[in-house]
Amino acid sequence: MRLLLFTGCRLREILHLRWEHVDFERGCLFLPDSKSGRKTVILNAPALAVLNTLEHVSAYVLPGNDLERPRHDLKRPWHAVTKRAALTGVRLHDLRHTYASFGAGIGLGLPILGGLLGHAQAATTARYAHLDNDPLRRASELIAGRMAAALGGSQPAKVQPLQEVNKRA
Repeated sequence: MRLLLFTGCRLREILHLRWEHVDFERGCLFLPDSKSGRKTVILNAPALAVLNTLEHVSAYVLPGNDLERPRHDLKRPWHAVTKRAALTGVRLHDLRHTYASFGAGIGLGLPILGGLLGHAQAATTARYAHLDNDPLRRASELIAGRMAAALGGSQPAKVQPLQEVNKRA
């Protein structure tokens, strides 16, 4: 599950991952066949750390009970995690959305996020990269503060809570 979270990969991309597709030297996964065709996944330090903890007991990174086949799914472990965390309605695929949302929240553009996720269309990435209000609020304050400074002097405008504004109206 951590590998899914740290890479933004699809479930089948990780479940069917073979050790031969992992390049530790270059820090990449070279997937020969994903939903969008051939795909290179950039591995970050947390993802590499997860891979380094796994034993090489099969050709598959996550083998099933039969070492000649990949693990079939993660339903039971995911159910245990969501139950323990008291999460309802959260799908395993939401880890991919979370990866994209964190990227969008720190200001990465849709082309970069799309490249990391393997999307051909920016519209697809836009559906994944949900923004919460906090990064949007910070961006709005930054823009308006700079505009206010340009219009009326060197000090950015003081932000007043909405309740105080309504009392004056």
